[in-house]
Amino acid sequence: MPEPNFANRTLWTGDNLDIMRGMNDGCVDLIYLDPPFNSDRDYEAPIGGIAAGAEFNDRWSMNDVKEVWHGEIACLTVKDAPYYIDGEALYDVIRVAEKTQDRKMKGYLIWMAIRLLEMKRILKPTGSIYLHCDDTAGAYLKLTMDAIFGKDSCVNEIQWRRTRGRSDAKKFGRVHDTILYYRMGDEFTWNAQYVEHDPEYVKSQYNKTDRRGRWRSDQLTASGLRTGESGEPWRGVDPNEIGRHWATPSVGGMNDWIIRNDVIPGWPDAYPSVHARLDALDAAGLVYWPERGSMPSLKRYLASTKGNACDDMIVDIGKIEAKSRENVNYPTQKPIRLLQRLIRAASNPGDLVLDPFAGCATACVAAEGESRRWAGIDTSAHAFTLIRHRTFHELDGFNGEIIQRENVPLRTDLGDIKRYNDPDNKQFLFGKQEGLCAGCRDDIPFKNLTIDHILPRSKGGTDHLDNLQLLCNFCNSKKGDRPMELLVAELRIEGIRKDR
Repeated sequence: MPEPNFANRTLWTGDNLDIMRGMNDGCVDLIYLDPPFNSDRDYEAPIGGIAAGAEFNDRWSMNDVKEVWHGEIACLTVKDAPYYIDGEALYDVIRVAEKTQDRKMKGYLIWMAIRLLEMKRILKPTGSIYLHCDDTAGAYLKLTMDAIFGKDSCVNEIQWRRTRGRSDAKKFGRVHDTILYYRMGDEFTWNAQYVEHDPEYVKSQYNKTDRRGRWRSDQLTASGLRTGESGEPWRGVDPNEIGRHWATPSVGGMNDWIIRNDVIPGWPDAYPSVHARLDALDAAGLVYWPERGSMPSLKRYLASTKGNACDDMIVDIGKIEAKSRENVNYPTQKPIRLLQRLIRAASNPGDLVLDPFAGCATACVAAEGESRRWAGIDTSAHAFTLIRHRTFHELDGFNGEIIQRENVPLRTDLGDIKRYNDPDNKQFLFGKQEGLCAGCRDDIPFKNLTIDHILPRSKGGTDHLDNLQLLCNFCNSKKGDRPMELLVAELRIEGIRKDR
């Protein structure tokens, strides 16, 4: 896989679309984004806090995006996994949003879609993405993600209860956000996460105690009859009489606990038969006999459990408390425990995490604390101040260097390529375009055609042939330092472009 063409701990100031366009294909393991929600609000951090001066506008109109992008989206269909994109479906999702909501929603979704397309390109085949949203645009973002990543790539729609006890007028209190979790391919990174058992559950279920701690009775058998040794009587007890067979711990918490604490030396490989394993468990005091001759059970210790597996309802992590060490009074700040859980679940130490809407940099701080590499992007230079403050104040012993950049990275995954104005490139493009200008589509003499970048280098474009075209002098001057789709739209409106 291509390596990142930027350093660890880099924070960019600028438009994340331009910056992501300059990143290598498939170099990021995990993306977490907490973008604007289309809330129709302005956000500003209060004076006096470390985040003072940080602000962003979450009001949308079609002035914020280019109408032509909607039409271009329909041409993006790719059916090959894991690069699947249903451009026609994505076009329709945006069109329906305009009809059922308004043009502000259309503008917001176009703005998000073109960025999500870049995020998919830079994710590894084993990577995944979390999109944090609320019910303002959540349903439309879910459909947008389905069209870009594929509906079968949706791993979870996670609900995070950010607060409680809220009362809203004439409706149930809005207390949760949604986190859309999508994977790139079938072999995506996943690490199950656990939380401690409820104290009342422990008290009622693990209600027996010995020198090893709290334990409860658990099955030493599994359902179904067997004709082999697992179905034969042991210590005078026949499991077949109750339609079951012997089953000893072979995977999971209890098995790991036995091995980790050397409770039974050589477990389980030194005990190849079912009865030998039962004898070893009994000798180690791990079998509970209500009375001899009755059905025995396994003593499952509380210490052997990892806790409750986390599910798609996050209710144990609440909002940031006012006096919390992590609180920087950023208007949409998320708790670091939430990001730690998400990052641990979907990445491994050493993996690269990207937050393209860094804000107060919670995802970056969490990634650093979990021994992941990271990069962030934000339109406000204040994000750099915040990430420096938070890493040094919240992560004990941190002494790393954080890099601040504004320039778009140059891709290094396209192989050795010629300079864009190489004569061979012009000759090749002249034949490819059949002597036509890529803008107005007129027949133009070879000497009057100029090599141009389809996506400008200032926006992340490269000198690769796929990003080059020939324009006549008029179209080249008219295009300037803009993406090609804007020139095409303008030429069509003016009746200059000759579509053939």
